[in-house]
Amino acid sequence: MEIFKSLENHDYEQLLFCQDRTSGLKAIIAIHDTTLGPALGGIRMWQYETEDQAIEDALRLARGMTYKNACAGLNLGGGKTVIIGNPSKDKNEGMFRALGRYIQSLNGRYIAAEDVGTTVSDMDIIHEETDFITGISPTFGSSGNPSPVTAYGVYLGMKAAAKEAFGVDSLKGKKVAVQGLGNVAYSLCEYLHKEGAVLIVTDINQNAVIRAMNDFGAKAVSPDEIYNQEVDIFSPCALGGIINEETIPKFKGKVIAGSANNQLKESRHGQMIHEAGIIYAPDYVINAGGVINVADELYGYNRERAMKRVETIYDNLSKIFRISKEENIPTYLAADRLAEERLARISASRSQFIRSEKNILNRR
Repeated sequence: MEIFKSLENHDYEQLLFCQDRTSGLKAIIAIHDTTLGPALGGIRMWQYETEDQAIEDALRLARGMTYKNACAGLNLGGGKTVIIGNPSKDKNEGMFRALGRYIQSLNGRYIAAEDVGTTVSDMDIIHEETDFITGISPTFGSSGNPSPVTAYGVYLGMKAAAKEAFGVDSLKGKKVAVQGLGNVAYSLCEYLHKEGAVLIVTDINQNAVIRAMNDFGAKAVSPDEIYNQEVDIFSPCALGGIINEETIPKFKGKVIAGSANNQLKESRHGQMIHEAGIIYAPDYVINAGGVINVADELYGYNRERAMKRVETIYDNLSKIFRISKEENIPTYLAADRLAEERLARISASRSQFIRSEKNILNRR
């Protein structure tokens, strides 16, 4: 892998390799962009097959966080950490304390949070070594597990997408296929069930499926069958890359709105669903509730304030749908444009300030 070429491709700022032989820590911190503020992004622990895969994932996820934070209106840039290892057996206290020291060494350029394969208790250990961490236990004045707040944002975003597709944002009676039943998806199902939606669910964890059937009266189907269900809304809440050439012809619904990251396998698939008339809620916009919630901790966590901010996801998606319709472009492009325009505005204003400061110094 040509690392500097990869960094130049999307103008990444920094890539930090973190190693601790005693604890077995092998981690990569990627900082994509700090135009809007310090980079904020989660710590993912995964059994990558190669180091190149880990690097690529860190870079991809860090850039995604830049766009997510920009679209959410946060004064934060994008970053991400990946730890190479099996989260079910390789974790230890020394690993997370060592990582905390690496994060501390960045002096606030990067602020970490929980992600796939890590937990609130892991964040608590990291907090022993650094204050640049969010999503720690509520006993420390934090917000705790962000999953329920992420689900609330997805629920509101789904309502915005429903209004665009059906003319009203009520989900009562709407058939929703939910792919995956993890923490976020289960909380989302609670919101949908309460409003009267009809749920069709799938997950590789049969216990999660049985729980959803018992709690929500959901119909269960196999993972392969979820794509071709006769539903109004398809909600991907598990793997990325599930919108692709194989699945697009199977979709029966008018809306795709879910919590999974990187739902489009390739950009061209966003164009394909646009041409098919499917309303797609861009993933990094609709699933921003969690990062909005933990970002509020930087100001002294206030749940009411955080939830009010999460509610802007509805408005942000409505704006994206309007741009998509007016300019006849896919919604993912409309979302990218919103993020890039905000980054460009702030970058230009900073450049103007620097030029003015240089002129003053020159006159002296």
